[in-house]
Amino acid sequence: MNVKGLSNVQMRAGMAALALVACMLLPWYQENRAGGEETNRIAISVLSWVEAAVLLVAAAVLYLLYARSQRRGFHLPGGDGWAVTIAGAWTLFLLIFRLFDRPDVGEGISVGVQWGLFVTMVAAVALALAGQAMRAERRPEPPNPAADDPTWEMPTRRTSLRRAPVDSQALTQVLHDEKPTWEGEPPPAPRRVKPAVPKPPPDEGKLF
Repeated sequence: MNVKGLSNVQMRAGMAALALVACMLLPWYQENRAGGEETNRIAISVLSWVEAAVLLVAAAVLYLLYARSQRRGFHLPGGDGWAVTIAGAWTLFLLIFRLFDRPDVGEGISVGVQWGLFVTMVAAVALALAGQAMRAERRPEPPNPAADDPTWEMPTRRTSLRRAPVDSQALTQVLHDEKPTWEGEPPPAPRRVKPAVPKPPPDEGKLF
């Protein structure tokens, strides 16, 4: 990560996110078996959705800071400060939830919490505070060409050619309003000609 492109407050957020990752190697739980046998378990060895969510939050914050160090332009709702603050608060909520809902490691084994879980809670609080410091710093984000360039336009969708709707009553209305008119006397009716009846030919060779 190019730390030269980050401010001191952003570096604090990155250190808190790295601390969350390192806390996965600390003992979070203590298994108590029958007979008084006790075993400490690190968080990564009892990987559940809570531990996976903490790792995901830390990775997201680290990627955000890496992108800012590379001057990549994109905008987050509320800004980077609110995003980091919510990430820290969400991690703290998950850890508090884990205090009351311990992972199930087997029958006849009770699970307690160890000091590593509390250290992780401190790292989550540090991440949330770093996010608030980033919000108060009001550091400008790298420019986003798609959002800041006034000449850039959203491509329009190609619309299909549609024929204009035809009014089925238009022709009927025209014929109803415009009635045909005649001027002058009507022409005489044509005379019926009687067809001529051909005469029979004279009989040839008739003696009488």
